[in-house]
Amino acid sequence: MQDKNSLGDLRTIEEDKLSRLYDTPVIVTNYPKEVKAFYMKETDGNSKVVNGCDFIAPEGYGEIIGGSEREADPKKIIKRLKEMKENPKQYGFYLDTRKYGSIPHGGFGMGVERIISWICGLSTIKDAIAFPRTMTRWSP
Repeated sequence: MQDKNSLGDLRTIEEDKLSRLYDTPVIVTNYPKEVKAFYMKETDGNSKVVNGCDFIAPEGYGEIIGGSEREADPKKIIKRLKEMKENPKQYGFYLDTRKYGSIPHGGFGMGVERIISWICGLSTIKDAIAFPRTMTRWSP
């Protein structure tokens, strides 16, 4: 748990405020390493931030895409896990993906329903979900 003086990741409330300031998507970069996932690569020349970004849609729609460059060096991954008070043995499956080397690469997650909501100007994301779960509908 973070104390009130430590840096934190953007929460929904901050994303919403930021997204209301612009009429185009905003790309947030240079996140502090301490608030991001263990697999994100540190920025060359600045070990306090990672090579990651979030795309924030305008008009209050919030984050639509999040991504980062992934760390390829298993020793750095293990070091980061230990810094985060995690047991590297619990991440053997992930470390195996780097066992025989890796190349520079990245990944991202895209909220398809969030993008549809933004493009269509929907007032609720439930209208963009093909099979939404509600109080009266829990199976297709």
